[in-house]
Amino acid sequence: MSISGDKIAQVVLDRFNDLPAKAKPLNRGSGLREWVPLSGIVAQGNHSLTCLAIATGMKCLPHNKLGQAQGIVLHDWHAEVLAIRSLNRFLLNECYALATDKKPSSEFIRFRTAEEKTGSHFQPFALQDGIDLHMYCSEAPCGDASMELTMAAQEDSTPWEIPQGSFDNITSTNIVNELTTSSEPALQGRSYFSLLGAVRRKPSRLDAPPTLSKSCSDKLALKQCTSLLSSSTSLLISPSSIYLSSITLPSSQHSSTACTRAFSASGRMSALKDRKWGGGYSFQPFELKTTDLDFMYSRRQALQEGEKLVSSNIAASWVHSHAKAASQTEVLIGGMLQGRKKFDILGSSRTSRRSIWKLALDISALVAVPSAHWCLRRSTYNEMKNSDCLKERREVKGEVKENVLKGWARNTGDDDFAVDTAIVKIP
Repeated sequence: MSISGDKIAQVVLDRFNDLPAKAKPLNRGSGLREWVPLSGIVAQGNHSLTCLAIATGMKCLPHNKLGQAQGIVLHDWHAEVLAIRSLNRFLLNECYALATDKKPSSEFIRFRTAEEKTGSHFQPFALQDGIDLHMYCSEAPCGDASMELTMAAQEDSTPWEIPQGSFDNITSTNIVNELTTSSEPALQGRSYFSLLGAVRRKPSRLDAPPTLSKSCSDKLALKQCTSLLSSSTSLLISPSSIYLSSITLPSSQHSSTACTRAFSASGRMSALKDRKWGGGYSFQPFELKTTDLDFMYSRRQALQEGEKLVSSNIAASWVHSHAKAASQTEVLIGGMLQGRKKFDILGSSRTSRRSIWKLALDISALVAVPSAHWCLRRSTYNEMKNSDCLKERREVKGEVKENVLKGWARNTGDDDFAVDTAIVKIP
């Protein structure tokens, strides 16, 4: 059943409005007013729309800090990425409730039957039949889907001169992070904005610390192949139906040309049209919808004379919960819980790599799926991600990055932590 972008946006906006004040941008006074991107994921059932997860945020961890992260600190808390991580947490919460209550299903998750499982598609849980997932974003995803908007915003939209006359040779210039070694490396942020269809890195500002986190456009494009599930979650939940049916953007943030190029089977993803892999994976492009509703803390919010917009330092994560007493909202600064010491395990978000892995491991111990439990019990996160159970997922990512999203350099440096203890002493 078709649904309008306005209805999807309204569900997310209403949920954000109910968040506590601490999770919202501030009016700092002295003419400074904060803005922040918002994203949310909505489940569409037969007769209702339910917001499952929302997030705000716009920053990521510098590459030189990854070695200290130890699975505790988020690498990327742009709203779209954090909303997907929050959805993973929600789905695992549902699985845990089913495993402990010994019920066959909930409103959103069910146990799979023995007949549904195969050697490569072994997960014990699946999304309930008849549910579609939709995303709302208050800003155009950074990267390729926003390049036309970026060009239109330039005082001088003349394309930058490409060094040595070739995109393939761009590695020799200082606009590409020196850690990137691909022959077609990811560009940083908005640099060389006339190069369309390219994989790009965060952040968009050239004066910010460099990262190897890919743009939200690139990550969303990849999610059309790998599903919305993280590595840990995909060991427990079938990926086959955990794909976005649509993304809704404000009309002012939607460039049909850019979005078609960035995401569709007629754009840069064309080589994957109708592609299916093993393990429940396939290329499932989402529909782009628009809305005339706008987020009150967007970059387009109305300002009084003399006021100036500044980016918010906080991020927020909210997950749907059936337990009224459960804490549904987290406020984050620098990828950690607000008020906690940097790199302290007590400040780890419930959406962090370590927290998601730990919950998945606990669930695997409750359900009779030895293969998943064996993989989740590996000594380090890197061993878990490279276990045999995730072979199909790795093959999907490898093919997409090699043939479509070229220049995707791995963001390595935070893979050798254990699920329950830090590998190095936290200062």
